[in-house]
Amino acid sequence: MKLILTQEVDALGAAGDIVEVKDGYARNYLIPRGFATPWTKGAGRQIEQMKAARKAREIASIDDARALRDELQGGDAIVLRVRAGESGRLFGAVTATDVAAALAERKVNVDKRRVQIAQPIKAVGDYDVVVRLHDEVDAKVAVKVRPGK
Repeated sequence: MKLILTQEVDALGAAGDIVEVKDGYARNYLIPRGFATPWTKGAGRQIEQMKAARKAREIASIDDARALRDELQGGDAIVLRVRAGESGRLFGAVTATDVAAALAERKVNVDKRRVQIAQPIKAVGDYDVVVRLHDEVDAKVAVKVRPGK
């Protein structure tokens, strides 16, 4: 089934992309959750116009993303205070939501789906987290997990 993505889907593509998927995946997952809409000729033409406009805006956004990357990588590490036991193991884990919230406190609004943590953070220590600012620009952010709260 041919679909137009309305949101970014990890394995498929970005919003506005036209993709071909199996019927069951489309009917049972993508369409009900609002990730995609069925493709039609009229919608296909409209998407092409939107893509052309997005391409023009994207050139400026790549420059903004690179500037933000330099700011994040050159700045201080993010310090997260979380509950931990005597041995340094956390009660729970530090998630992408926690990192996105810490970035929001620094006036950097990033969607939690753009924060990529390689391995679950379940102990006190220093970690590197990748933040996808743009399809072509990634920022490596230092995260320091400290006992607290």
